Amino acid sequence: MEFQTVLFIALAVLVMATLYSAVGHGGGSGYLAVLAIASIAPEQMRPTALILNVVVSSIATWKFSASGTFRKELFLPLICASIPASFVGGIIEIPSQIYKPVVGLVLLYAAFRLFIPIQGNEQTKKPVLFLVLLAGATIGIFSGVIGVGGGIFLSPLILLLGWTTARQTAAITAPFILVNSVAALGGIATDSSTIPVEFGFIVPLTIAVVVGGFIGSSFGSKKLGHQGLRATLGVVLFIAASKMFITFNSSPNELSADAIKYQE
Repeated sequence: MEFQTVLFIALAVLVMATLYSAVGHGGGSGYLAVLAIASIAPEQMRPTALILNVVVSSIATWKFSASGTFRKELFLPLICASIPASFVGGIIEIPSQIYKPVVGLVLLYAAFRLFIPIQGNEQTKKPVLFLVLLAGATIGIFSGVIGVGGGIFLSPLILLLGWTTARQTAAITAPFILVNSVAALGGIATDSSTIPVEFGFIVPLTIAVVVGGFIGSSFGSKKLGHQGLRATLGVVLFIAASKMFITFNSSPNELSADAIKYQE
């Protein structure tokens, strides 16, 4: 892959990492959007997004842990159900013709969420254990299949159900994304006997998201993300979703020149 293309992708994921980490997210849907726009092969999109997720959510977990809003009694049953489900999701590999429109729908959903944020209440309800386990398992397996950490699904759910406040949500979401991304990568490695990413491609992207993750989480742990930035990010996700729908009929082996170079 040409240096200019890698540089473009690295700068784009840096922006995504900054914006997503400001609200306690790893940025998986944002990285998928960037990779889709750059015409990276679907089989490489999922592990790449998950690796970047691990890096950024680790930083966000560390930053938000100092906020004193972490809810261990909610977090533990969530991950007990989501980790094995995410691992199984990582093992499941779906054809490109199915993966592309599904990712397109996920990106559209994420864009909608960014345009219309859900406000949390200051008073919370005690969650029902069965519902917590069901939510964790459902989000886990879907996230593993797609290649996201599950934060875009978890955040609105626990806010709508009144289980957390907005700041508590950010503190729980970051470690939730971290453990699920690691589990999904484990599933991919188990299924493929390796993680199909190019070292020379993932290193500059990792450096970029480390910078973005520190900037965003340092800001977000003190003040949640600005709606103008969220709306801008929503437009990018919408463009990427549109591209996934437009190209979903292409053959799994029909890749751009850059993607072919990357595979070689």
